Amino acid sequence: MALLAALPLVVVLALMLGARWSAGRAGAAGLMVALLLGLFAFDLPTAPGGAAGAIGGALAEATFTALTILWIIVPALAIHSLQVAGGAVDELRAALGRLAGDQRLTGLLVAWFFALLLEGAAGFGTAAALAAPFLVALGFSPLRAVGAALVGHAVGVSFGAVGTPILIQAATTGVEPALLASATVVYGALLGWVLIGAVALMLKRRESPEVSPVAPDRLWAWTIAAWVLFTLPFAALALFVGPELPTLGGAVIGGAAFAALLVARRAGPSGGGPGLRPRLLLRAAAPYLVLVMVVLATRLVEPLRVAAQSVELRWDLAGGAYAGSFAPLFHPGTMLFVALVAGALWQGRSARQLGASLVETLRRMAPVAAALLAMLGLARLMLHAGLIEELAMATASALGNWWPLLAPALGALGTFVTGSATASNALFSNLQATTAEAAGLPVAAILGAQGMGAAVGNAIAPHNLIAAAAVVGLAGREAEALRRTAPVTTLYLVLGGLLAMWLSGAG
Repeated sequence: MALLAALPLVVVLALMLGARWSAGRAGAAGLMVALLLGLFAFDLPTAPGGAAGAIGGALAEATFTALTILWIIVPALAIHSLQVAGGAVDELRAALGRLAGDQRLTGLLVAWFFALLLEGAAGFGTAAALAAPFLVALGFSPLRAVGAALVGHAVGVSFGAVGTPILIQAATTGVEPALLASATVVYGALLGWVLIGAVALMLKRRESPEVSPVAPDRLWAWTIAAWVLFTLPFAALALFVGPELPTLGGAVIGGAAFAALLVARRAGPSGGGPGLRPRLLLRAAAPYLVLVMVVLATRLVEPLRVAAQSVELRWDLAGGAYAGSFAPLFHPGTMLFVALVAGALWQGRSARQLGASLVETLRRMAPVAAALLAMLGLARLMLHAGLIEELAMATASALGNWWPLLAPALGALGTFVTGSATASNALFSNLQATTAEAAGLPVAAILGAQGMGAAVGNAIAPHNLIAAAAVVGLAGREAEALRRTAPVTTLYLVLGGLLAMWLSGAG
């Protein structure tokens, strides 16, 4: 029965890897297989409401969750579209280039902080696709640029665009987002040095003339400083605020501190500086600054938090067997819409420009929505039909306390196949949670390992490799980029599995 229970997932993997189907098409095929198995081999006929009720309930849950996730994705990508069209991204790029005066330090600023800023604000492949061409413009080879951009943003993908990967785990497993944020951040905080160390190695070789080059030993000191400056606010925000801001806030706070150190280095005894324009920088970063302020206010100011959480929409079917809830004023998607509008006003954008960014974003949403709906529908149907429980019991029986070693690898596999940590979490979080329960392991620690693995899977996912390689003129040479990112990803997953063993008390 365990082999049958795994069949829908095998179908999805085979169609995406072998036949190169899209996530939406492969997920729909897996959904049909799960439906047939649920009807004729598993528990759909005996589920609450019978087979029809279970199918309708699972699809209703999937649709509702997909809409709440799209409520985040649409404004996040609209902000990015508006930033690109209005020249704000170019202004941020130019400012970063003026700061360091050393190609490798500028590269570190771009591949680490700038890429993480984009990941925390927009996610969904934006970071590598924008950071890689910027690194090429700084003088790095296209292969180094793609490798550094893909690896550099990976630690922040666990939280993605305003906590989306964590929120979808919470929606599919019922575990509180705050608990998931605390469990997930441990992996990135303790192992992020692997990723930034790999970025530094990729950027270590000088490939164009520089001003005031930094000695190699000092480069490593700057690398450690960059890791610490991001990790401290990253961890603090995850532990004390929630899943929405760790990546974005860590990039903004850490990047500002790193930039201040670079300015101090350039100024030296003479007191000169790199000629930055603070007012223009604030204007260019307006949507991100508004977003940080709104999220912090609604999480840390008690009256605002209570008021925002007091408005909640709920629904349920079959006596609560299938249900969902949505707090619109507390949801990060609403805050992104506030940041979109307020940022546009701050920057002096017209209503026409704002509308154009939304229209462009909505045009790109069809494949994203299809993939989310298919993967979520598959996961919810497998759960209600008993396939997840059967697969989890078999896995727990076979591996027992050794399961944490493989938990991150499963998350990475999901991202490799779907191209999205959010989709990987939608596909595998129920399996991870149920397996942990069956083996007597702490669910939050295993879900944190899933999120960590799903995050670093972005560095090897074909979708991301293709996108990043295409924008720097490496179309058709993705395998060369993969050879740079695969060893780092493997090391990170091995260390993540060992850390999961320790955190779950299995080691």
